[in-house]
Amino acid sequence: MAKTQLGARVDEDVAELAKKRAADLGLSIGDYLARLVQDDASGLRARAVGAAARFLADHQAVFDEAEEAQQAPRGARAA
Repeated sequence: MAKTQLGARVDEDVAELAKKRAADLGLSIGDYLARLVQDDASGLRARAVGAAARFLADHQAVFDEAEEAQQAPRGARAA
């Protein structure tokens, strides 16, 4: 497939974040950006966010309970 060069201006912190994330994934910046666009266009990102939201909604009580347990002073819980 032929490649086309694109240009974009982003804030320095966004550029550094993109470079780091691409490196973490073993991708070039161009390949990383192409993956993001393909995931977005295919709806993959939206489905993943939806799945995460459903998971949190289903299990929020477990997270709340764990957080409350961490905030309770030591010895405050009955045996």
